[in-house]
Amino acid sequence: MIKPSPITPNDLDDDIQKIIPGKDPELSISLTRIPVLETDITSKIVPVCEPTLGGNEKKYVNDCLDSNWISSAGKYIPVFEEKFAAECGCKYGVACCNGTVALHLALAALGIGPGDEVILPAFTMIATINAVTYTGATPILVDSEPCTWNIDVDQLADKVTPRTKVIIPVHTYGHPVDMDPLMEIAEKNGIFVLEDAAEAHGAEYKGRRTGSLGHAGAFSFYANKIITTGEGGMITTNNTEMAELTRNLRDHAFSTERHFWHKFMGFNYRMTNLQAAVGLAQTEQLPGFVESRRKNAALYSQLLQEIPGIVTPPEAGNVKNVYWMYSILVEDAFGMTRDELRGFLAKRGIETRTFFIPMHLQPIYHDMFKGQRYPVSEMLCERGFYLPSASSLTSEQIHHVVNVVQQAYNETHR
Repeated sequence: MIKPSPITPNDLDDDIQKIIPGKDPELSISLTRIPVLETDITSKIVPVCEPTLGGNEKKYVNDCLDSNWISSAGKYIPVFEEKFAAECGCKYGVACCNGTVALHLALAALGIGPGDEVILPAFTMIATINAVTYTGATPILVDSEPCTWNIDVDQLADKVTPRTKVIIPVHTYGHPVDMDPLMEIAEKNGIFVLEDAAEAHGAEYKGRRTGSLGHAGAFSFYANKIITTGEGGMITTNNTEMAELTRNLRDHAFSTERHFWHKFMGFNYRMTNLQAAVGLAQTEQLPGFVESRRKNAALYSQLLQEIPGIVTPPEAGNVKNVYWMYSILVEDAFGMTRDELRGFLAKRGIETRTFFIPMHLQPIYHDMFKGQRYPVSEMLCERGFYLPSASSLTSEQIHHVVNVVQQAYNETHR
C-alpha cells in the first residue's frame, strides 16, 4: 500500500515551521451588530465561498434527465465547449472531468515526459505541480513577485534550459500574469505556454481574456470557482491539433478508423452531459458573476483600507482582476497573526481559508526541493488568507466581515 510522506512541520527548520499555517479554526455563530448599517446580522455562518445557481441550471439538467442523455454523449457538451471557449476568445474548448485533468491532458498531448522540464510558480495549488509529476517530467519552481503575487517573470529566463518544454503561468486568485514578457521568453526558446486559469474565469490582460493568452489554457469548474459544474474542467486553445488530440485522448483515444482500436495511451477524462448542462447555464451568467466579484472586492477594499496592517489584493493597471477569492495579507502592524485573526473571525461565524502552502514546503515534494527557498512565496503563505468571496455575497455580509476585522484590530490596540 502507498505510504504518506513522513515529513511533518517539526522536521522543517525553525524559520520554515512558522510559515506553515495552523489548523482551520472551528466555526461558531453569534449575534453581531454592524454600526455602519445600524442593524444586527443574524447568527448564520458566512461561508468562504459557495456556488451561485440562479440561472438555467435546473432547466438544462432536467432536459438531460428527460432525454436520458446523462453521460458523456449529449448536446450540452459541445454547446458548453463552444460558449465557454468564445468567452475566452478561443476557437476551441475541450471539456473534461476537472481542472487537474485539463492540465494533465494538455501536457500528455504535447508528449511531455521523463527528461523534460516544466516551469511553474512555487506559489500555487498543488494540482499544478501534480499534473506535471503525473507525466514524469521535472517541475522547476520560480518565486512570486510581491506586487501581484504571480510568477516573477524577471526570474523566468534564468530557469530555462534546453530541457524546458512548457511554462505554466498561474493567474493567482484571479489576477492575470504579466503575459507579454513571458510569451517573449517562451517564443524565443520554442517553449509551449499552458495557462493555469483555474481561478481566473473572465479575467483580462490588456483587453484579452485568460485562456487565450498562451498556447492553451486550463480551467477548473470546482464548486468554489466563479463558474462551476460541481467538478469539471476545460482546455481552451486556438490550436486545432491540440484541440483534436486532447478531445481524443480524454475518451480512451478511440480511433476514428474502428471502435476499440487505440493508437495512443488515452484516459477516461470525460465530462458528463449533466455537468455540461450546469456549465452552460453558468457560462450564460459569467459577466454578472465577474461584475459581482469586482463590485464586492471594491467594497471590501474601501472598507479595509483604513485598518492598519491589512494589505488588500492587487490589480495592475493593465489587467482586469476577477477576485476569485478576496485575498488579504496580515502584517505586523495589525497586532495579530494571520492565524489569530482567522480564529477571531471563526468565533463570529466567518469562514476563511489560508493561502497556498508553496510547493517546496509540501511533504510529498520535500526531497525534490530540499534546500530551495522562495521568500515571496513563503511570505504569502505566512501572512495571507481569503475572506468570504462568493458572487452572491451581500453588502451586509461584507460590512459584517470588515466590522469583525476592525473589532479584532481594536482589541489589540486598546
